[in-house]
Amino acid sequence: MIESVDNSRIKEIRKLKEKKYRDQEKLFLVEGEHLVLEAYKSKLLKTVILCNRDIDLDIEKIEVSEKVMNTISDMPSKVDIVGVCEIVDNKISLDSNVLILDGIQDPGNLGTIIRSAVAFNIKNIVLSKNTVDIYNPKVLRGCQGMNFHLNIIRDNILEIIDDLKDNNYIIYGTDVVNGLDIKDVKKTGKYAIIMGNEGNGISPEVKEIVDKNIYINMNEKCESLNVGVSASIILYELSK
Repeated sequence: MIESVDNSRIKEIRKLKEKKYRDQEKLFLVEGEHLVLEAYKSKLLKTVILCNRDIDLDIEKIEVSEKVMNTISDMPSKVDIVGVCEIVDNKISLDSNVLILDGIQDPGNLGTIIRSAVAFNIKNIVLSKNTVDIYNPKVLRGCQGMNFHLNIIRDNILEIIDDLKDNNYIIYGTDVVNGLDIKDVKKTGKYAIIMGNEGNGISPEVKEIVDKNIYINMNEKCESLNVGVSASIILYELSK
């Protein structure tokens, strides 16, 4: 059992709480048994860190004291298992619809959107380079392991949109002023949906190249919806 918080292996694991080290090592952390098992089923789990427990997995195990675990975990409540997982470079599957996220900043919103994407059969999510990190602990807790069931990439979304258009995708933006009611959208062929930043919406340069704008018709007393809620409604309506 490792009891020292200054243990070299523990220090390396703890660094993965920071994005720059996750990017550098191509590794990230998940906390709690549910996420660890989801990672294991997806063949991305490399190591488990255990505190006062065991788990029947054919994987490297590191036993640590409660004091050491508290320096690794970001959870407000006590955690007895943490997983070290591999970051893989996914590619878009061009036989399926795509969700593009342009500057989403709130980890909770991204987690909600990922769960809804799986619920409504989206296989591909493209994150703009200024969208919150998918491996942020709050995002991972919010999406509850659904990230393991998607192709999620971070890239230049202008270039991605051009590639999608070359492959006969219709690009839907979201615009409450000039949009078409989501209930009136007639789906023909493959499509990509763009959801914008919480405060500013879709960036101007992206707006210029969308094919059609859509919006959610709602009670005029409600000025707007949270982007996670909006994305969920749009994905549901387009999945019908």
